[in-house]
Amino acid sequence: MKPEKIILFESSLRDGAQARGITFSLPDKLKMVAMLDELGMDYIEAGNPASNPKERAFFEAAAGLPLKNSRLTAFGATCRKQTRPDDDPGVLALLSAGTPAVAIFGKAWDLHVTHVLGATLDENLQMIRDTVAFFKERGREVIFDAEHFFDGYRCNREYALAALEAAADGGAACLTLCDTNGGALPWDVEAAVTDVCGRTAVTVGIHAHNDGELAVANTLTAVRAGARHVQGTLLGFGERCGNARLTSVIPNLELKMGLTAVGAERLSTLSDRALEAADIANLAPDDKLPYVGRDAFAHKGGMHIDGVSKVPRSFEHVEPALVGNRRGFMLSEVAGRSALSLKLQAQFPQLSRDSETTRTLIEKLKELENEGFSYEGAESSFELVVRRHLGLYRPSFELTHYKVMDEPNGMPGSLGAYAVVKVDVRGEQRMAAADGNGPVNALDKALREALSNYFPELSRVSLSDYKVRVLDTRDATAARVRVVIQSTDGRSTWSTLGVSPDVIEASLQALIDSIEYKLLSSGSETV
Repeated sequence: MKPEKIILFESSLRDGAQARGITFSLPDKLKMVAMLDELGMDYIEAGNPASNPKERAFFEAAAGLPLKNSRLTAFGATCRKQTRPDDDPGVLALLSAGTPAVAIFGKAWDLHVTHVLGATLDENLQMIRDTVAFFKERGREVIFDAEHFFDGYRCNREYALAALEAAADGGAACLTLCDTNGGALPWDVEAAVTDVCGRTAVTVGIHAHNDGELAVANTLTAVRAGARHVQGTLLGFGERCGNARLTSVIPNLELKMGLTAVGAERLSTLSDRALEAADIANLAPDDKLPYVGRDAFAHKGGMHIDGVSKVPRSFEHVEPALVGNRRGFMLSEVAGRSALSLKLQAQFPQLSRDSETTRTLIEKLKELENEGFSYEGAESSFELVVRRHLGLYRPSFELTHYKVMDEPNGMPGSLGAYAVVKVDVRGEQRMAAADGNGPVNALDKALREALSNYFPELSRVSLSDYKVRVLDTRDATAARVRVVIQSTDGRSTWSTLGVSPDVIEASLQALIDSIEYKLLSSGSETV
């Protein structure tokens, strides 16, 4: 029998846009809609057309989008007290958006009705009923968001249920129970959802916030209790602590609960879609996200690595490929020789475990580790070392000369660090100079300037993190240092390292590896 379908309502462009640091331009919003449609969202809530001109411009631009899977949804409030829906500017703006579906929020907590709206309890029920009916009569599918439902249910159960009944009387297609304050516990959600589902034939939904770190748990609990409409944002961002993260909800529904949300084929693209969403939102990808993060299936402990290499499910709750992710082995002092061998075979399957090449490569890597080149957290440098040893890679350029000067000139706001570099690319010499906020920044800018004519894709690369660690403090200022830098091109990130008694030289090693890895991954390296 075909698994039961759970309806997905994605709200990154409305609820997600309320998060600190998240701002979507019009092109961003259109890209996000296209991506979410491709992923298989049933509804895409895209904003409130009454809130500002940018929102209205979006709905005008989105009207012609050829969506294959999703229904674009505008969001707004019920009519104001003592105002008919057809006289309310907010309601009329929502209607003018022209979307096939609308999400209407209304108060389900008597405290909000009397102390925030300043309305009577009966007035609020009439506002809900009339607004829903207004849109229903004009051919819109209405999703009613019962704001603060779980707080209202706890404080005045009968009134919270009456708010839902008013929306159902008006013709709502879905009654969404909102944990607006994010403070509900799973057993409270289960009791309330079970109660509501036993009282109505209308589809019941769940909208959970994450203030108690329970948004995903509350969402899954609601589904288990009978909800069949799930709201959230793909990466979980939203106001305050965020919303239910759909990259966790969707695979749990499909892989753990035997339900269908987007289907197996689209589920296998989930990790890529998460990266795309982070790029559109201008966020660094979160490596620690369950299912889709880079570390979700990364193994470090020797016992774990040995176990997963023999029986993957011994240390993995699902197969990584089901969500488009992949297994990884991290190098560290607790991983051991066996882990190193497994990691080599995972990235370079042509290497047999017991071959002479594998043995000498492991010895080489162990020597480098003894010198301070710890590759945990610098996987890109690790790959370059292996490729060089196997003859699978030649540098794209050679740094033939560099000089760094760090001489503050006392002028307010001026940069005191300067770098000059000379590179050789395919036999051609090029020199460049740059100033910067410190010597490493100046070197980074000078290197990319020198290489820009040959490799224009480097213009998209920037440093996103820089760390220095002293390897042996007993040597004081003569100690060797390890520099790890993280780079990004806006879509992906990678980390490289360098080790030297000279922090500038260590930084330069890491910078060169960063550039080389980018060129390797984009296919621009010299072969």
